[in-house]
Amino acid sequence: MMPFPGGIDADANATLLFSLVAAVIFAFTIGMPPRLTRSAVKTLAVAMLSVLAFQQGGPWLLVAALALSAVGDAFLSRDGDKAFLGGLASFLAAHVLYVALFLRAGGGTGLLGAEPWRAAIALAMAVFGLAMLVALWRRVGPGLRLPVGVYVAAILAMGISALTMSNVSVIGGAVSFMASDGLLAAEKFLVPAISPHRVWMRYAAWALYYGAQLAIILGFLLG
Repeated sequence: MMPFPGGIDADANATLLFSLVAAVIFAFTIGMPPRLTRSAVKTLAVAMLSVLAFQQGGPWLLVAALALSAVGDAFLSRDGDKAFLGGLASFLAAHVLYVALFLRAGGGTGLLGAEPWRAAIALAMAVFGLAMLVALWRRVGPGLRLPVGVYVAAILAMGISALTMSNVSVIGGAVSFMASDGLLAAEKFLVPAISPHRVWMRYAAWALYYGAQLAIILGFLLG
């Protein structure tokens, strides 16, 4: 059963299926060297979600955040510090848009104090963000400390702003996004290059990341 009306031939369902197929194909290429086709598949997975949000008349902030995420995916599919910084900048901008989107669509920051479970998750996110920052500060080079610090602050703001939403899918997506970024950072900077754990961490980071974007967009379009 397809999530949008009209069956598999409907534009929305076809676009979503295209995105899912691209995400699965990329999962099978995670351990391969960077190539143009591999980058294209990774980029398409989330780019098609942006197209889906546009097709369905989703908020422009959602369309733009997904598009910027796809640009970030394109950068991070390549090697080198320049590509990493390009990906960091793209996702930083995407998180800023997500913060604006969640605050605009949510019930206000007063919900964090009114409902204890939201405050508890916000506190856990803050502890997670601080732990990430402390761990990464000692491992990244001086030139990356400021960009990484700003990025950690942005993703923490994204997670906490999602807690103002009533849609559980969006909140779950934000939590999954933070977990994915934590795994990605640990795999890149904290885990030894020869560690066997790097393989499963890459797969888990991709699954959490794509699942996060999917949960957020479906939360807005179907919630």
